[in-house]
Amino acid sequence: MLYWVIKIVVTPILRTFCRIKVEGKENVPKSGPVILAANHRSFLDSIFIPLLIPRRVTFVAKAEYFDDKRIAWFFRGVGQIPIRREGGSASERALESATEVLEAGGVFGIYPEGTRTRDGKLHRGHTGVARLALRTGAPIVPVGIIGSDEVQPIDSRLPRLFRTVRIRFGEPMDLSHYDGRHDDRLALRDVADEVMFEIQQLCGYEYVDTYATRKAEDVPADVAHVATLDEAGYAENQAVAS
Repeated sequence: MLYWVIKIVVTPILRTFCRIKVEGKENVPKSGPVILAANHRSFLDSIFIPLLIPRRVTFVAKAEYFDDKRIAWFFRGVGQIPIRREGGSASERALESATEVLEAGGVFGIYPEGTRTRDGKLHRGHTGVARLALRTGAPIVPVGIIGSDEVQPIDSRLPRLFRTVRIRFGEPMDLSHYDGRHDDRLALRDVADEVMFEIQQLCGYEYVDTYATRKAEDVPADVAHVATLDEAGYAENQAVAS
């Protein structure tokens, strides 16, 4: 109930202070499991997406957000579920949480880049989105977000008013030719690359075939949006960075 109350209250406020333009909302299935895979430019991305479609959208967030009662209500209200990073595999727990959402017929949101872009470009996707789609059979709807970083840049505490944000929902991707290959690393890589191609077509930002980097202080916020679904990909990123 809290999710819908926040949605009803916050949506008109957002539309008053931001010029939000939405395209392709009809591409999001009205029922059944679906993965929304978007580029990531601002903290506000996780607010814009849930408030702009009629279905509830779930992300996973670091559990520390829910330990603080002053803000825990908000994260629950916008559809996020807690995940502990310590003790065992955070990536597997995130995958299990996402799988539960999809098996219940829900909508799960994920940022394949794993973190917000710091250079304004679109970066290589981790394979967590592919692992999730091939494991559950849920369709992937690519999402292109344009201009959310103009509303709230990555290091800004306060949003800028009356900026334009465009959110474009693409058609569900046909991954039937990958059936039965959910443990095939080459297939996972191919699917992740296809997803990033579709996102690039929607958002138009320059694509670079390198993983997005993050500052140490950004990690907790961005782990909230499931870079952890691709632990192997993150390890690969760390190896490349080193």
